[in-house]
Amino acid sequence: MADIKLFNINGKVREYQSGTVTLEKELQTIIENNMETFFGVTFLESEYRTTDGGRMDSIGIDENHCPVIFEYKRSIKENVINQGLFYLNWLLDHKDSFKVLVIEKLGLKAAGRIDWTMPRVICIAGDFTKYDESAIKQMNRNISLIRYKKFGDDLLMFEQINENIAAAIPDDIPAPSAGRPRSSDKTFEEQLEGADDSIKILYQDLANYILSLGDDIQETHLKLYAAFKKIKNVATVVVQKKKLILNLPLAAATVSFEDGFSRNVSNIGHWGCGPVELHLQNGADLEKAKPLVDRAYNEN
Repeated sequence: MADIKLFNINGKVREYQSGTVTLEKELQTIIENNMETFFGVTFLESEYRTTDGGRMDSIGIDENHCPVIFEYKRSIKENVINQGLFYLNWLLDHKDSFKVLVIEKLGLKAAGRIDWTMPRVICIAGDFTKYDESAIKQMNRNISLIRYKKFGDDLLMFEQINENIAAAIPDDIPAPSAGRPRSSDKTFEEQLEGADDSIKILYQDLANYILSLGDDIQETHLKLYAAFKKIKNVATVVVQKKKLILNLPLAAATVSFEDGFSRNVSNIGHWGCGPVELHLQNGADLEKAKPLVDRAYNEN
């Protein structure tokens, strides 16, 4: 794999020497203490024990309310991918155990939002082999390979070198978070199917634009919305009959809101992820949204 070089250009140019952490537990602790900043995942527990005597390195729940297992590769020979898949299969068979953990850590409301359509494993290592990268392409599970490098004492870099996106796992619709009756909650696929033809075309135009921003972005269809993400979400989209609701993870204070087009939903219940909500009804709205979408891509 190509090496990454980092230079300090303040005054005389000097190169930072890259390396790994002295102890893998040190890396695990750093990630657990900053999981939301690094990966958009809320940390739940370290060394989570399974009923069969296993122990997941770290476990959390992401910004889309999906379970996430972290496994740290401690040696080049360790088969951390199979280990992560074993724990993911265990978790899918023990959903109640995960729900209890979420209730203990985050409360009943968070537990009611758990989305089992896209649980995933994040494998983190100083490097991976070509066999690791090939292996995840053969698996019908959501797996990300993240390479890290440490520069000096205070710089840590993460690079997503490969990701496998599997088809969504069917799951029941969760209880609505904003007081809407359960019968009105449609899956994303049902939303798209029931939309006007012009909105279906608008969604494809929006999706194509977001995906064109970089080859590091993936489109996934969750239960209630579509998510476009790199390591973290870039945008989420809810489809209605006559418009798209686009949420962006931007600081609301940095956006000028316009009645009928955009609003601040920081303190308002909503399905998508991000406090900046845009309502797109036509191509003109999409053009108006593109600068904010660009910002979301570059800032997340």
